[in-house]
Amino acid sequence: MKIVDIEVIELRVPGWTGETFDGSYDNCLVLVHTDEGLTGVAEVDSVPSVIRAIVDARRSHTHAMGLKEAIVGADPSDVEGLWERMYDLTSYYGRRGAVIHAISAVDIALWDLRGKVQNKSVGALLGTRQRDRVLAYGTVYPLGETTDEVRSNIDRGLKLGLKAIKIVADPFWRDDIDKTASLIRAARDHVGPDIRLMVDAATAWAKAEEGLPLMPIFKEHDFFWVEAPLPIDDLDGHARFQGFGVPIGGGDLGLTTHYEYEAAFERGKIDIAQPDVTMAGGITELRRIADLARRLGKRVVTHGYKSNITIAANLAFLSRHWMDEPCEYSTSQSPLRWHLTRESFPIGLDGRIAVPEAPGLGVSLDPETIAKYRVA
Repeated sequence: MKIVDIEVIELRVPGWTGETFDGSYDNCLVLVHTDEGLTGVAEVDSVPSVIRAIVDARRSHTHAMGLKEAIVGADPSDVEGLWERMYDLTSYYGRRGAVIHAISAVDIALWDLRGKVQNKSVGALLGTRQRDRVLAYGTVYPLGETTDEVRSNIDRGLKLGLKAIKIVADPFWRDDIDKTASLIRAARDHVGPDIRLMVDAATAWAKAEEGLPLMPIFKEHDFFWVEAPLPIDDLDGHARFQGFGVPIGGGDLGLTTHYEYEAAFERGKIDIAQPDVTMAGGITELRRIADLARRLGKRVVTHGYKSNITIAANLAFLSRHWMDEPCEYSTSQSPLRWHLTRESFPIGLDGRIAVPEAPGLGVSLDPETIAKYRVA
């Protein structure tokens, strides 16, 4: 079997302007086609036109070429070897950032293809199953500015069946600590002690001094983690959030490869790596990040806010992960979130999602959705 093409498909919901921090209203599918008619499927949370350029780029020299030229004609079964080949042959202009995003998508598609060839799920390829259902967590934003709004907005997550809810920090939190404390208290009182609560700062704080006063509030109300407290490159600032008794997560806003996560662990002192499998290096690199985390006594909780393709990849990984960590379950209203695949992943009464066991990722693309939202 040989790879004969890498196809990039850009999707976008009409009217979407990109003026809010939500990547679920456009998408970039990457398909790896073979000479035997099998195709591996993936998506990437990046800029679709940039991914297309990286895949299709004409060779400049031996270490600066597009991914298509790098691997078309190769045997797709050597997934890890092809990752190294793509990394090496793009190293002059890559190694981090968008090139790793593109490599991530191709890598995920190759894992999907490997599973289809071997008639095994990606989870089965990754090792011994530790669990067949994974806890889902979803984001509620905005939380609201009154206790009534907090209860109403939290109910949106509870109605989905979520037993773990991540709220997003608003910029006004840093200016009115007392009001913020009352809103956080209202959220905890409304869900009770058995629902996990987390908070995503998501760039709301520009410097540590803006977020540190809130940490005792999160500790008091038993928050499971604080995510992305600062801009991603402020590793010294991240380290200042230690000592409050609430785990600090990071990486979802753009860290790629285990090299960057090593710095985040060691200098930034983060407790939880939150790699997006479609950005950080694909399934191959996600395993390396997990190996690094385990050696350092850290945790891994995958990020993902695209479609069921990303959820399927994360479920495959988390079902084999040594810790029972939750899977991010996008609550976006985008039709691309819910209708891009024929399969769905409903949340059960236990707040968990069943791990797909069909060959590959266990998802198939919906042609009508692709036709409706495809960018010419």
